[in-house]
Amino acid sequence: MALVPLRLLLDHAAENGYGIPAFNVNNLEQVQAIMEAADETDSPVILQASRGARSYAGEIFLRHLILAATETYPHIPVVMHQDHGNEPSTCYSAAINGFTSVMMDGSLEADAKTPASYEYNCNVTRQVVDFAHAVGVSVEGELGCLGSLETGKGEAEDGHGFEGELSKDMLLTDPQEAADFVARTKVDALAIAIGTSHGAYKFTRKPTGEVLAISRIAEIHKAIPNTHLVMHGSSSVPQEWLDMINKFGGNIPETYGVPVEEIQEGIRNGVRKVNIDTDNRLAFTAAVREAAAADPANFDPRHFNKPARKYMKQVCLDRYQQFWCAGQASKIQQGSISHYAGLYAKGALDPKVAVAA
Repeated sequence: MALVPLRLLLDHAAENGYGIPAFNVNNLEQVQAIMEAADETDSPVILQASRGARSYAGEIFLRHLILAATETYPHIPVVMHQDHGNEPSTCYSAAINGFTSVMMDGSLEADAKTPASYEYNCNVTRQVVDFAHAVGVSVEGELGCLGSLETGKGEAEDGHGFEGELSKDMLLTDPQEAADFVARTKVDALAIAIGTSHGAYKFTRKPTGEVLAISRIAEIHKAIPNTHLVMHGSSSVPQEWLDMINKFGGNIPETYGVPVEEIQEGIRNGVRKVNIDTDNRLAFTAAVREAAAADPANFDPRHFNKPARKYMKQVCLDRYQQFWCAGQASKIQQGSISHYAGLYAKGALDPKVAVAA
């Protein structure tokens, strides 16, 4: 099975009650770890790249790494997704370069730092939808800003995000506004703000409803039951990786991520795509530090990359199973972006939402 649109996987996930982890990738070992885990668990795959990843790895290198994954595992449906596109041109270039899904993050302006107005978000997201759907590429939008309900501040990761103070209404997606946004933009998926943030430092204590508004997901799902929801900043920050990093020379302070059981509650209430990056970074870094300490004289990159791939694979295996994604890949029927372009053109995939006059 070649690269497929995001909409194909999310529709199947909704019909069968599971969520799909979307893993960020930057290099060969990360792609291998994800695909090995998907192969062992029979899970569909979302490989996503930020603007930073595209710059780091190189557009052509990154594309061919993902194409190599589809050739090596032809039985697994794979989505190549642009994460956090900062402006329409970023999404256009991704679609032109083979991405089968793009995210237009209009919650921030093109500088990826300044909170945008609602009208701006609607306008730029609809621009991307019109272009992308014409060629069969899926679109994820975002409503609300990622940030901490605990501190009231936004966050920045990989050059993307607002770092100043945010009001509570900016940190929590409004259900009725979400319905209006989906109706106006026709996005395939909607990333929502519920108090999660990128990076390892999400919460200073195990999160409760005061700082992680999982209940808001159910409210949004009730308002837009036919739109796929996305949780960003959803790494769980396992203590074992923090302990290992610090044991071998790291200096990561006490921190907490999003508990898996909370993500599972989100999946029960319409979340279909769950973004995971930090957990894989932690596992990768823990392995490199452990390998370096075990054999300080070794300078072969493979000495570090092999265990890094192994530890990251374990994270991926766990998430595929915990999100009830395992066993689903072989049940998904092929659907190309050209086929989806036809469906979009006919209006067959338009969102089913009713907005009060």
